[in-house]
Amino acid sequence: QAGKAFRKFLPLFDRVLVERCAAETVTKGGIMIPEKAQGKVLQATVVAVGSGARGKDGEIHPVSVKVGEKVLLPEYGGTKIVLEDK
Repeated sequence: QAGKAFRKFLPLFDRVLVERCAAETVTKGGIMIPEKAQGKVLQATVVAVGSGARGKDGEIHPVSVKVGEKVLLPEYGGTKIVLEDK
């Protein structure tokens, strides 16, 4: 479902559109983690990738990640957008 919403929003050049992974609410031992104690999730799945950046020589250099890969996010980087309640 998320893929359909994000297909309308395609990144340009060397930009990457990611969807943040859900925070874990239960530990491996079965203990429920309260919402306030959960840390900020810094892992995401790549949803869409731009065509690449244009170099000084005029050639397009493709982005090194592909759709479906898991990536790590910087703590304060990126721009948050909302598409169809996602």
